[in-house]
Amino acid sequence: MTVSVETGKGPAHAAHKTGTMSPREQGVLWEMEKHFWTSGADNAQATTATNAVMVFPYPPGILQGDQIWTHLRERTGWRTVVMAERRVTRYRDIAILTYRVSAEKPDVPIYKTLCASTYLNDDDRWLRVSHQQTAVN
Repeated sequence: MTVSVETGKGPAHAAHKTGTMSPREQGVLWEMEKHFWTSGADNAQATTATNAVMVFPYPPGILQGDQIWTHLRERTGWRTVVMAERRVTRYRDIAILTYRVSAEKPDVPIYKTLCASTYLNDDDRWLRVSHQQTAVN
């Protein structure tokens, strides 16, 4: 049996076809992400897909769908949020935001974490389909 191998070309599948985002598009996503932290669970829910998945430091761990909103009602509304080391990666209709955050609110120690949020552009509307936080000291 003979196998033909193409050389000189990169992979043809979609994961290797990255795109760029205009500064305006990036600004929209970063503003959504900031409001995810500061504007409460109702705002976060309005910008999140119905069956999204979120991963938080244990507990609560891995949450999906309606489980997310019970957890976030108690843990949103941060007074200040500073996002550093911000990066945006786009693959067609998917954008991934990665960043380091320092969040603060009254009577709670400053919360520091590494984050990744994945958004899907669904009919010209960005929706969060996943979010992960990894606590750092």
